[in-house]
Amino acid sequence: METTNLSKTKTAFRTTGNITGNFGVPKVKAGYNQQLGMTDAGIQNITTQDAYLDKMYRAYQSTQDSNLKQFCFNEVKKILIQRGEWNY
Repeated sequence: METTNLSKTKTAFRTTGNITGNFGVPKVKAGYNQQLGMTDAGIQNITTQDAYLDKMYRAYQSTQDSNLKQFCFNEVKKILIQRGEWNY
């Protein structure tokens, strides 16, 4: 009588079955969101850097709040440094 391999069970590959690695619990894939970062608004207004700089100048001159003045000063300074126009 000859011996055959027919009685042997086929070994499972690592690519079959549940995807584990989370202490035996199957891993859950995150959802896919195509609209990430998109808005439902029909009209989107993006302020230009010149308009923002003008707003910061007006806010700096019209406020008495020291925190707001400091914020406006830092924003104006940041923009002028980017443009190469900052003179200290």
